[in-house]
Amino acid sequence: MTDSLSADINSALKHYFGYDRFRPLQERIIRSIVANKDVCVIMPTGGGKSLCYQLPAAISQKTTVVISPLIALMNDQVVQLTQMGIPAALLNSSLPYDEQKKVMRAAREGKYRLLYLSPERLVREDTVGWLRTVPLGVFAIDEAHCISEWGHEFRPEYRQLKLLRNSFPDVPIAAFTASATQRVRHDIVHQLALREPDKYIASFHRPNLRYIIRQTDPYGQRDMLLRALRSYAGHNVIVYAPTIKMVEEVADFLIDKKIPAVPYHGQMDSALRTRNQEKWMTDEVRVLVGTIAFGLGINKPAVRAVIHLAVPKSLENYYQEAGRAGRDGLPADCVMLWQPKDLGLLVYFIQQMQDTSEKKRAWERYQVISEFVKSDECRHKQICEHFGEKKSFDDCVACDICGATVGWMTAPVPEPMPGDPPIKLGLPEGKKPKKKLRAPQPSEIEHAMPLDDALLDFFRLWRRDEAKRRGVPAYVVMHDTSLEHLCRVKPKTLEQVRSISGFGDLKTADYGPGILKALAEFDAGKRALQDLAPRLEPTGPSPSHETLDLLRKGHSFAEIANIRGRQLQTVMAAVANLVETGDIEFDPKWVKEDRRLAIENACEKVGTARLKPVKDLVAAEVTLGEVHLVVAKKRWEEKRRDKE
Repeated sequence: MTDSLSADINSALKHYFGYDRFRPLQERIIRSIVANKDVCVIMPTGGGKSLCYQLPAAISQKTTVVISPLIALMNDQVVQLTQMGIPAALLNSSLPYDEQKKVMRAAREGKYRLLYLSPERLVREDTVGWLRTVPLGVFAIDEAHCISEWGHEFRPEYRQLKLLRNSFPDVPIAAFTASATQRVRHDIVHQLALREPDKYIASFHRPNLRYIIRQTDPYGQRDMLLRALRSYAGHNVIVYAPTIKMVEEVADFLIDKKIPAVPYHGQMDSALRTRNQEKWMTDEVRVLVGTIAFGLGINKPAVRAVIHLAVPKSLENYYQEAGRAGRDGLPADCVMLWQPKDLGLLVYFIQQMQDTSEKKRAWERYQVISEFVKSDECRHKQICEHFGEKKSFDDCVACDICGATVGWMTAPVPEPMPGDPPIKLGLPEGKKPKKKLRAPQPSEIEHAMPLDDALLDFFRLWRRDEAKRRGVPAYVVMHDTSLEHLCRVKPKTLEQVRSISGFGDLKTADYGPGILKALAEFDAGKRALQDLAPRLEPTGPSPSHETLDLLRKGHSFAEIANIRGRQLQTVMAAVANLVETGDIEFDPKWVKEDRRLAIENACEKVGTARLKPVKDLVAAEVTLGEVHLVVAKKRWEEKRRDKE
């Protein structure tokens, strides 16, 4: 590589992306791509994969085609690149037909440096023909593990990407993924027909993450979750629940406890799902409760905790989902509150599989994750070795096996009052890190500058409002590392704004005047808490009171589910809970008499402690919701008798 090209790469890093230095491996990967080499990159979440293909595209005269299955990620990256001054576009079904034609015409004319396509769109015959007219530079394949049957998220459409080598033999291919075992890595190279690729495998060790795994029971799990979220007050958290029903129940439970939360799952109305995601992305709501469908393509660096309420189906899944915490390099917690029944549910789903090969792979994944949650060996070490990375340390200082703890597991956390500042999160209690956990700042001198917490709160609110005004996620406006750097430097001029990490030339020109104006307002006495305090608690009636009110107005369970945007079974469970607490009387019209009598007879035989044994004794057409309602009635009657 010539000195001038090397200078171009470093200049582009500063000009477009606003960074003074590369993260580990980034520069080497970029040099390989610029040299038109095939590459295979395994870089954990938060390692900076996107920059590895975006920067070469920025300094090229050709078009880098990025294949991604994630529309949300495509949209966000196109917005970010455009803000940086790098021409980019996406082509997928979310665009109107006329807009698609416009993008295709501009691509033929070479107007884009990056063009994002879904794998389904790419393998269409008309797409391949059109791409032959585009000045192609590189194919960058994101989530490349999806091409392997041994991967944890195998997608059949990815297998068709092998046509790239046959259809475009002279165009280099760069494959990227965050989590791939050695077997999957070999499969990626084979399936994509990579030619003597340069292979880059970053460390799977995330020292800023604290892995805590605890076996619990249903009641203990809810109590711990409540304590956890109160301890993370003011910080972004993802809560993963195993089913749609549980997602909705947990979200309602948290709102009832005055913790603002939004649910997210694949069966929600798409407009509501998008609105909930935007609320969380723009920091309007700090807690998102979702199924594993949430998180794919979500690039939010400042997530301080990821809490699993069940055992994931594989260690790869857990690593990727937990890895959405702490992408800014700062300390974060990855907590799994699991129950023995989780493993039984995984076994049940595996037993339903018909394909012999698929079932075999599922059993292997089950064996690994089962051993992981029960093991007494360092969590970090187990993860690294699963992905083929040998670690020699005996004490990672950042997992439950090695002595790390979280205070909320053993002591109640008081409910925060409106106006209380976010709790400062630090290192594992009683531990000193062997490695520095903070993300690198532009200079150690600047990092040593004092951080004004009031100014940080003020700019968090400013960023959120700016994101809502522009219709983009908060991190697109400014990453948390940039936000903290800004509050240390306190720039007075656009040139000083330009020195902030993550602010390139165009972003400085776009956001700089607004930042300087906000700083002047802060100096004049304006503070965040004046505006923030009213938003700390959920507004409107609690979910349980809303359900109760609708029920008393004569609405059916189905109507309530439609009004509240919930599943029918979630509403029936909520009503059952109200019956059990005595807030509403059981209504005989909810469950037909013959079914009610059958359920009550079953309760006499197996008790009311658990729903499943009762459900197993009644006819198949009796729903779990009906069982829950009658069991709740019985439990309330038992409580009244005990009091008497």
